[in-house]
Amino acid sequence: MDFRQLKAFLTVAETGNVTRAAELLNVVQPAVSRQIRLLEEDVGTSLFDRGRHGMMLTEAGKALMEYARRVMLELERARVELKSSEAEISGLVTIGLLPSTSEILSSAIVSAVAQHYPGIRMRIAMGYAGTLMHWLETGEVDAALLYGTERSKNIQTTPLVEEALWVIGPKEAKLRQNKPIPLVELAGRRMILPSAHHGIRILVDHACKNAGITLDLSVETNALSVQRSLVLGGHGLTILPPIAVADDLKQDRLSGTPVSQPNITRTIVLALPANRSTGKHIRCVLEILTEQMRQAIEKGIWMEGRWLMV
Repeated sequence: MDFRQLKAFLTVAETGNVTRAAELLNVVQPAVSRQIRLLEEDVGTSLFDRGRHGMMLTEAGKALMEYARRVMLELERARVELKSSEAEISGLVTIGLLPSTSEILSSAIVSAVAQHYPGIRMRIAMGYAGTLMHWLETGEVDAALLYGTERSKNIQTTPLVEEALWVIGPKEAKLRQNKPIPLVELAGRRMILPSAHHGIRILVDHACKNAGITLDLSVETNALSVQRSLVLGGHGLTILPPIAVADDLKQDRLSGTPVSQPNITRTIVLALPANRSTGKHIRCVLEILTEQMRQAIEKGIWMEGRWLMV
């Protein structure tokens, strides 16, 4: 098994066609077929089902694909790190952001990286905490922002921000920041919440269990945009960090107030892989990321955020 075989395997898997893969790799078609054959001989099983509709991965091929992607990513990271010099730090850095943080952080991070490290290419992946943790473990992202509730032996975390969760409703609900709503008062209201296992849902369910409260869930969704749309449409209230809908709150499209008795807070952590090194180009981007987060809190852009990092 070598680099060329893995590259040919991944290209065929992604295109589903040997001819197209050969074009992308700038080699002749028989060369690609030979690399695939050699790889299959090496692993001792078929990686593709050959049919009229192209090359389809077998179950063994699907299993190998995840490992092959990880190997190629690590080789690319090594190549970039070895080429980087003090004079010009370069390379590709992939950062995973939570949907509720991406809007205020994405542009600021990209602008600051372009100014200070023009040799670095940024890739921003957005996803919920469980997905981001999986991407971090498989090497698809270099670092990610997660909830403090996420745990894995393969990642190490640093708490960065603590923020209160708010009840968010349409403007007609006339929720006001200076009039928090006790959790028990939400028991008779229609609620729109993320599905089970989502970080915010775990926090809300835990608080309700301790208080002996059952919420009336009218809709469950894992899409922040859907939560927002349903609340705007008057289908119920939701519970979110206010930063997730900060612009709507400022423009008076939505109203909101903290949950009280008990207060519910979430912690956002910076997560890094525990089983691989973090290159200098990645560390430079992480310094910018944390600084942008700190500034957003100091300037009041990050509503209800409290900076934890010393």
